[in-house]
Amino acid sequence: MSLPESNTYAAVDLGSNSFHMIVAKDTGEDILLIDRIKDMIRLAGGLDDNNILSDEAMECAFQALERFGQRINEIPSENVRAVGTNTLRKARNGNVFLTKARQALGHPIEIISGIEEARLINLGVANTVYNEKDKRLVIDIGGGSTEVIIGKGFDTLLAESLYMGSVSVSRLYFDNGEIHAKNIRKAKLFCRQELEAIETIYKQKGWDSAIGSSGTILTINNVLREKGWSENGITKTALDQLIDTMVSVGHIDKLKFESLPDNRKPVFPGGVAVFAAVLEALDIDFMTVSDGALREGLLHDLIGRVHEKDVRDNTVNSLMSRYSVDMDHTQRIIATARHCFEQVQPDWKLGKKQDLKMIQWAIGLHAIGLTIAHSHYQKHGAYLLNHSDMPGFSRQTQAELAILVGSHHRKLPMDQIKSMPKEDISRMLRLCIIVRLAILLHRSRSSDTSPDFQLKARDSRIELTFVENWLNDHPLTVADLETEADYLSAIGIKLIVH
Repeated sequence: MSLPESNTYAAVDLGSNSFHMIVAKDTGEDILLIDRIKDMIRLAGGLDDNNILSDEAMECAFQALERFGQRINEIPSENVRAVGTNTLRKARNGNVFLTKARQALGHPIEIISGIEEARLINLGVANTVYNEKDKRLVIDIGGGSTEVIIGKGFDTLLAESLYMGSVSVSRLYFDNGEIHAKNIRKAKLFCRQELEAIETIYKQKGWDSAIGSSGTILTINNVLREKGWSENGITKTALDQLIDTMVSVGHIDKLKFESLPDNRKPVFPGGVAVFAAVLEALDIDFMTVSDGALREGLLHDLIGRVHEKDVRDNTVNSLMSRYSVDMDHTQRIIATARHCFEQVQPDWKLGKKQDLKMIQWAIGLHAIGLTIAHSHYQKHGAYLLNHSDMPGFSRQTQAELAILVGSHHRKLPMDQIKSMPKEDISRMLRLCIIVRLAILLHRSRSSDTSPDFQLKARDSRIELTFVENWLNDHPLTVADLETEADYLSAIGIKLIVH
């Protein structure tokens, strides 16, 4: 039996048009790409008018993920990250899909917001065409959305995710396969309406170079080079020639470009219309292309986490600063939470790294709701976290963090906890208990060091033992622990204090 490939990483991108996976080795000096797999699923085409994914589309996706899973089954789970984008953001039966998809791939799949998708795309492009001095405009046309980003170095300065993509626009305006001036014009007008709200702010921000990424733009670039209409990039004039040619042939079946695969033809007109609208709206005459995209950004972000360069830490620190968190008090609570965690982690089978991070983040942000109101402040804090743009966080991780913050005080929101995937419920409940106990033991906000105690835990029994006479000297804490015991008893957990 071979050993896990600890220096090997995999990033999986479940896009609305194609699924991508890249596998790479971290040599310590460089990231060496060793495998790249692509499967055109056209998942967005499986959404009906009610945003329900069809069984056929899901089955096709599961088969692709099983193939991906076979390739990465010896890579440690912490070295694999899979994300879903626009179609899975929209799918009303997304939870059903995610449960089966997790089984097929062998790894959980996170849904990321459009803004997080844009950040990762920018990171992927930056690692491909790095330039620390110039600002770059990055355009990425996916199957269901288009990301428009201004970045500099590895930083994202401005990002938007628009609800228009090659699959969605093709379904709206080219569903019968016909291509003519009228539906090209209507498709571009639809896209210009989507772009209208961001045109001015992007032009005011400005950029030094424009770069296109993803399959749609790369295919357009290849077709233009094939026809000799453009050499080293895409010009607006060359794109107009392409559109004129498409209109002259009149149907997707008659598109005869060697650089255009048959499986991309049905979504090509929509992608071209989106791209043409972007060039018009932002007054772009020339654009280069980059192989770097979401999966490359995802890979570099994942490796950064392993090497303690986690953008989520920066996000939490930024929120703590914005909401004027008492850092000294927070660090005292975190120290107590870490003490709790270390004692129960083996028995509760918690993740030594990620679960401890979740606890620390939740404690850092547990009181941010006070900026709205003192009454039910924990609910206000959860609301802020559920509805904030949080770079680095997937929707699921952000929701988990919101639950931890929302459940650190008073009655536990069991309806929210039980709405999570079955395999995560027990873990989340245990994280909630650690957060609650750590905060409770510092409720007086005293600057004293953390109390000396031992914590033992089993499935439904928690035993908290303090040094002799400590409880006698802290009657308010005793009262708080008695109240906490009542809250835990209501969900079937016995807290014993002595």
